[in-house]
Amino acid sequence: MATHAPVIDLRSDTVTRPASAMRRAMAEAEVGDDVLDGDPTVRRLEAQVAELLGKESALFFPSGTMANQTAIWVHTSPGTEVLLDAGAHIINWEMAGAAALAGVQVRPVSPGEGRAVASALDLQAALRPRSPHAPVATLICVENTHNGAGGMITTLDELAAVRAVADDARLPVHMDGARLWNAHIATGTPLADFARTADTVMLSFSKGLGCPVGAVLVGDSGFVQRAHMVRKRLGGGMRQSGILAAAALYALEHHLARLAEDHATARRFAEVVAAGAGARVVAPDTNIVMVDLPEGMTSVAVVAAAAERHVRITPWSATRIRAVTHLDVDATAVARAGEVVRAAIENGALHRRLSTV
Repeated sequence: MATHAPVIDLRSDTVTRPASAMRRAMAEAEVGDDVLDGDPTVRRLEAQVAELLGKESALFFPSGTMANQTAIWVHTSPGTEVLLDAGAHIINWEMAGAAALAGVQVRPVSPGEGRAVASALDLQAALRPRSPHAPVATLICVENTHNGAGGMITTLDELAAVRAVADDARLPVHMDGARLWNAHIATGTPLADFARTADTVMLSFSKGLGCPVGAVLVGDSGFVQRAHMVRKRLGGGMRQSGILAAAALYALEHHLARLAEDHATARRFAEVVAAGAGARVVAPDTNIVMVDLPEGMTSVAVVAAAAERHVRITPWSATRIRAVTHLDVDATAVARAGEVVRAAIENGALHRRLSTV
């Protein structure tokens, strides 16, 4: 019987499955009814993350999207606008939740020339003068690391500059820190230092940390009390959620430091693909690699060609592909995936040349 090579899935770091030790921690978790009395394991997780981030309080959520949308709801009021980078996850991948749920307008801010992500200067320029004909800004959002920019880290200095712009405009700052763990490990910057530049921060457990589900929202105690009511309204109250929180606690102890391995394998993938494919590879800051394809080549075609050789990647746009390294793929598998993707691009380029002869 013919055997097939195992699938190497680099579509996202959300595809990981809980390791056996994580499953044991989940099975043995102390639990209670978090909606009625508070689940003891959830409370322990919330307290630990609040301490790590240097904030007063934290609230556990089923997903990062729900946590982001809750933050927007609490910070803003209907008929106002939120400023954030045009490529942000909140704009592109959260189903227009800010408009549908909080009734606010999202104002996308394009990066200035030579920048991949909107800077403090770009955000400052986008703030409107007060006018009876324009919505009032009530929030600035930042994303760190930035998914659409290839896991790019926004530096502490730049975040401080955004904070200064927000303070001058008397606006709060919310940080979509779904992969802030990666920025922390890659730079050595304490999580609390990153968090100090924002009023509220969302962090995900289901991405690089390898949990099956979960996110957390941190801020001051008054904010978290209001967020608790919004979470309930959105259907995010969970009962014996300590089973999920136990996975996050396990991940903080065992999976956080190892994110450096994912960053190393992402760099290796980028090197292999860039070695001869003729594509432009965005040098990764963390665990996300973006590849811009040669002219005339489509991401769908390259993704399909790679899939035929058991490598799964994502078509990020019509001409850009994305690969994300994670704890379920080792260095050998990532190097092989890079060779497959490189061959898919090179074969596509060869086919184009032959078809034009």
